[in-house]
Amino acid sequence: MIQKPKIKTNRALFSSGPCAKYPGWDINNLDTTILGRSHRAKQPKNFIEYSINLTAELLELPKDYKVAIVPASDTGAFELAMWNLLGSRPIDVFAWESFGKGWVTDIINQLNLSNVNKIEAEYGFLPDLSKANPKNDIVFTLNGTTSGVKVPDLNWIDNNREGLTLCDATSGLFAQNVDWSKLDVTTFSWQKVLGGEAQHGMIILSPRAIDRINTYNPDWPMPKIFRIKKSGKVDESIFTGSTINTPSLMCVADYVSALEWAKKSGGLKKLIEIANSNLDIISQWVEKNNWISFLAQDKETISNTSVCLEFASKSPDGDDLDTAALSKDIQKILEEEQIGYDIGAYRDAPPGLRIWVGATVEPQDVSILLEWIEWAYFSIIQKQ
Repeated sequence: MIQKPKIKTNRALFSSGPCAKYPGWDINNLDTTILGRSHRAKQPKNFIEYSINLTAELLELPKDYKVAIVPASDTGAFELAMWNLLGSRPIDVFAWESFGKGWVTDIINQLNLSNVNKIEAEYGFLPDLSKANPKNDIVFTLNGTTSGVKVPDLNWIDNNREGLTLCDATSGLFAQNVDWSKLDVTTFSWQKVLGGEAQHGMIILSPRAIDRINTYNPDWPMPKIFRIKKSGKVDESIFTGSTINTPSLMCVADYVSALEWAKKSGGLKKLIEIANSNLDIISQWVEKNNWISFLAQDKETISNTSVCLEFASKSPDGDDLDTAALSKDIQKILEEEQIGYDIGAYRDAPPGLRIWVGATVEPQDVSILLEWIEWAYFSIIQKQ
């Protein structure tokens, strides 16, 4: 029998969102001088603009791309994008996990758009990206948070496309390289990758996307929190610190703290390096253990942030296993031992484990967690 590990994780935080705060995070280190102020006052507005500019700097955005804070997390940001931009062209929407399939539902059932091509795949697989039509608008997720399947590159997007690309990138940014020339609309939320607080979304717009907004008026009513036009054009003030509705200045301060940590740590290159190192640790462990595997079926598509794992249906001794029960039992043990919290598979995904390994998670904790998972697994099956 495998001996129970003696060393515990320094931080037991492996949730896929909100994910772990950066190492050394302390609420007392946040800049709280803007609290209790109007978000429209000069100092808070400048602070919001600083967060936007620092985001653009860290993500290495082209100079003519614009960034804004919008309501309701990545969900709000992406729905804002769809409500403002879709409808003038046919749409190719790619979906292979929960959130992407949610966008399919919104496009067809909520916006009631009919000229839509659904290109879908089951959990663990990518759909056929070669079906993207450069004449159409393209909707996709960069990283499947609930399946652990990422888009390995953006080479399938035509440089001379006529349509726009709308990318839900929330759990891929700050961890994966992005060719910005391929993306026209990109959204994410603070609680992914950098461990910021929830309920605020970010939207990044290319000049082509801004031109679409300026020249296209959708047929449907526009909810107030989606309205980014003023006098028929994009409200440019949202790119310089103004917001559609009142943001939490405490959350902005927390996001700025994470951005400053990222910059001080070595910027985007370093963040990607940490996430890749964490994935490498898990990859080597999976390679040595035939009772567990990645949900992603193609090595090139394995996410380096939300790693999804599934158990073999039989034990090493050949006994049938209830993998759903096994997963829950392992999670319970790890939580009771204070080793790893919130690592269960997403509710709509196949049974298994989901481990966040973005840049705010330290490699030594990933290694320790895996030792405990292995011990818990064999402790459970040997009792059956």
